[in-house]
Amino acid sequence: MSEASPRGTYLVISEALRKGIQEGAFVDGLPSEAGLADVHGVSRNTIRRALKALETEGALESVPGVGWRVPRGGDRRPLVERMISLIEDDSLAVGDVYPSEARLCERFGVSRTAVRRGLAQMEGTGLLLTVHGRGRTVRALPASASRP
Repeated sequence: MSEASPRGTYLVISEALRKGIQEGAFVDGLPSEAGLADVHGVSRNTIRRALKALETEGALESVPGVGWRVPRGGDRRPLVERMISLIEDDSLAVGDVYPSEARLCERFGVSRTAVRRGLAQMEGTGLLLTVHGRGRTVRALPASASRP
């Protein structure tokens, strides 16, 4: 990377790695941290931060003695996409209660931090409404669920 990104270099790298994961480029595992640092022209700490961001989302896992790899099986879509599709999968309607953070962590096998990021994105796009002390409700249906 020749220039610093206003979004954060590690986020740009994690997005590039996420795209590679979705395209199936890392079936046999990711290159080493040093190799990724060379490819992207950044320090290993920046690479570690990008990898940790993907691990938090459940897109990668660290395997001692092996390195970083894509978890076997399961849904490889970004967490927020899986959280949005939950509205349709669970047949939730506008006004229905959306699952709690704890239930989402359990369902998707990710950290509470990752779930909170996804919820914030969903609230930002108008899909969810949060009422403190009452939880979250579905405010609007995703585009795929609202089509006839």
